[in-house]
Amino acid sequence: MIAGVLKEQPGENRVSLVPDIVKQLGKQGVTVWIEEDAGARAFYPDSTYIQAGAVIKPATAIIQEADIILSIQAPQRTLWEMVPPGKILAGIYQPLYNTGLMEQWASRQLTTFSLDTVPRTTRAQSMDVLSSQANIAGYKAVLLAATSYSRYFPMFMTAAGSIAPAKVLILGAGVAGLQAIATARRLGAVVEVFDTRPAVKEEVMSLGARFIDVEGAADVSAAGGYAVEQTTEYQRRQQEKIAASIAKADIVITTAQIPGKKAPLLVTKEMLETMRPGSVIVDLAASSGGNTAWTKNNETVQQQGVTIIGDSNLPSSMPADASKLYAKNIFNFLQLLIKDGEPVLNFSDDIVKGACITHSGAITYERLQQADKMKI
Repeated sequence: MIAGVLKEQPGENRVSLVPDIVKQLGKQGVTVWIEEDAGARAFYPDSTYIQAGAVIKPATAIIQEADIILSIQAPQRTLWEMVPPGKILAGIYQPLYNTGLMEQWASRQLTTFSLDTVPRTTRAQSMDVLSSQANIAGYKAVLLAATSYSRYFPMFMTAAGSIAPAKVLILGAGVAGLQAIATARRLGAVVEVFDTRPAVKEEVMSLGARFIDVEGAADVSAAGGYAVEQTTEYQRRQQEKIAASIAKADIVITTAQIPGKKAPLLVTKEMLETMRPGSVIVDLAASSGGNTAWTKNNETVQQQGVTIIGDSNLPSSMPADASKLYAKNIFNFLQLLIKDGEPVLNFSDDIVKGACITHSGAITYERLQQADKMKI
């Protein structure tokens, strides 16, 4: 069996497999073909792949001959149009936001696995790319805020006077939010946190942050770690609480997303007007519309003296470790698809079934099927 790794498009610095994982796959009878310089932006040169047993091949050869084609983002159209029917593609394809592309891949008889749809169960934790990459995003968001902020993070007491610690507000206590809390606290900031899930309060407080309670939240137990739509009354109370905290905050980090829908608007015009000049907002939901009205993905904008950083791909800014973690996720997932060195698709496995988006000419992902029915 051949697993092929494509070089990512400009703007994506990660790579699907790192040399250590290539070596482990080789022990299982899997040959890895990798496109030239595929790992260069993640600081894994071709020589390290060759030493691990990989073969450097052009993208066209990988597309046409590899049994499983790996790319974090979707390959460019000129490449995927050359993929022969029956091939397997695996990456992070965000099917609920890229429905048209998934339909095209289904029509081409491609089998597609999107690891961002792996069920978030205990058994699947080692394959959870959302968690491994969100951890990096939360960490980097705080560092990005710190370098963009015009003041110190920690409290300082000097002969020239005292500096109060920065006040950080984190909206969303998922994996990214929790890592952001820990990082901001390590830098000496005072941290407040809002989340619609009361169950995360204990985790938030254990990290040294204050949890903002809002009563009446909708049940999110089946949402896979994402936000869900809330009632109008809850949204009113939520905005009142958030507004009070934003007025005191120097740094705001927002993380709330709802799969397949526009990100909820959490920071309104009125809230922004209460923030002092020099404050910073880092919006990790930028790719799905953002949690502020001014967020632009992959851009930094100024609004009334507040810096708003929209970046939904912060893991790409730490490509070496992000690739290492992602490659381990991929390796663990491939264990479900490989038997005796050959691809075997066992759709009775809930993880394989849950991550499969297209197969045998059809959309197989249930949430995408439901979205299509709602259009009719």
